[in-house]
Amino acid sequence: MKEFKIAVIGLGYVGLPLAIEFGKKFKVVGYDINQKRVEELQNGYDHTLEADLEGMNQAMSIRVENEELGLSFSSFEDELKQYNTFIVTVPTPINQFNMPDLRPLISASKMLGRVIKNGDIVIYESTTYPGCTEEDCIPEIEKVSGLKFNTDFFAGYSPERINPGDKINTLTKIKKVTSGSTPDIANKVDGLYASIITAGTHKAPSIKVAEASKIIENAQRDVNISFVNELALIFDRVGIDTNDVIEAAGTKWNFLKYRPGLVGGHCISVDPYYLASKAESLGYVPKVILSGRHVNNSIAPFIANKVLKLMIKKVHAINGANVLILGITFKENCPDIRNTKVVDIYRELCDFGLNVDIYDPWAIAEEVKEEYGVETLKSLDESKKYDAILLAVAHDEFKEFNFEKYYNAGAVVFDAKAVVDRRWVDGRL
Repeated sequence: MKEFKIAVIGLGYVGLPLAIEFGKKFKVVGYDINQKRVEELQNGYDHTLEADLEGMNQAMSIRVENEELGLSFSSFEDELKQYNTFIVTVPTPINQFNMPDLRPLISASKMLGRVIKNGDIVIYESTTYPGCTEEDCIPEIEKVSGLKFNTDFFAGYSPERINPGDKINTLTKIKKVTSGSTPDIANKVDGLYASIITAGTHKAPSIKVAEASKIIENAQRDVNISFVNELALIFDRVGIDTNDVIEAAGTKWNFLKYRPGLVGGHCISVDPYYLASKAESLGYVPKVILSGRHVNNSIAPFIANKVLKLMIKKVHAINGANVLILGITFKENCPDIRNTKVVDIYRELCDFGLNVDIYDPWAIAEEVKEEYGVETLKSLDESKKYDAILLAVAHDEFKEFNFEKYYNAGAVVFDAKAVVDRRWVDGRL
């Protein structure tokens, strides 16, 4: 297995943990075009909080002792020429029209075309629709390199399954789907991942099957969550609490206890659009998938309008009122702000003339400002009077928040996560 010299392309939530684990056994370079990110990692720091810093330092120490093993980081393209196995973990976002934005993937493929050699293997981990690797990415490598696919170089696909913020189900503990462009390459790719994945691997029969397996993981969750979100919209009109209904229904062994809520992040709120786009290109309109997306996208404005109605009910003036939103990351106990739907609530409330503060001890204020143009509080001013408090993200820190004080002072308290003591809540999702 020591013949693998691995370059991991992209050092985000997916690429970094992968580089660290492979760096304990192989010669690995973590490559990123962001020089600041590379310098951060070279100094032993990771702002995403996903890295096992002890493991990273261990893998980097191996390189210091032996140039043929261990982990290093680089933003220099030419350095990649000494490696023979390339793992692509760049983002696969959507554009403003909810269509796949393949620019990062295509750019990475073109770059690899400039460094790839005979016999090299390119493995994609970026989540995308079935067919993307062989139909969109590989032709770019062929065009730039002049090499022929499955003759001069080969490919694999192994979908990422990283769960940001999860310190229990980490990379090595999640079963890995693998595939290759030929039977021999499929075996090599599977063996490579099996060397670090303690949970084992599943070798898919083709790259397209592996691509599809990942895309439906997230589409399935999206549709399931959309069902309970639609229930929340219905039960709000009925006048009953959706979470109470779920608790009652959940007493049957085969009921799946999904909870209503905002659906953001880099996977569940994005990947269904990739599958839908592929389906539509083949002449089929995926009604269930797109309906689920429509429902889930409606939850942020629903929450904002619910808060406004509760404020009116408590005789609060709307224009100029002060509102505090607790949390802006897309999930709890994690600094990841990608595709967070809390921003949609913020903008909806601002459109009604409210003064909205956001406080999140996990989010990096500079990243929020750069990504969304939104200022966040560095700390809470407990003397400031708020007309409404909205818990949007259930960070552990907010378990100690004094909701009772604000509720007793007449503020509307809305709990979008159903975790606050119900004595101090006016409404919840």
